[in-house]
Amino acid sequence: MKYSKFAIVAIAAAFTYGCNKQKTAIDESTDATKEAIDTRKDEVDADAKYANQQTDVNAKIDKARIETDKVSAQAQLDAEKKKAEAEADAAKAKVDAENK
Repeated sequence: MKYSKFAIVAIAAAFTYGCNKQKTAIDESTDATKEAIDTRKDEVDADAKYANQQTDVNAKIDKARIETDKVSAQAQLDAEKKKAEAEADAAKAKVDAENK
């Protein structure tokens, strides 16, 4: 009878040890998965931050190009306006010269 109680206790201890070992393995696996997910989340955050910064830089570049195009177009129009005024003045001078 003593041996049967000892055997039952030994089996229960082995079963408990086996369960604890499995639980420990599950916990370690879960921890590793969580850590990998956290690492990936950090990478995603860093990628998003970089993308936002790059978008801001690209927006500034686009705004600068738009401003440059505007200034260039206005300069061209001013030159065309002066040319038209000069041609009109020349035509008026020609008319005045012909009438004298």
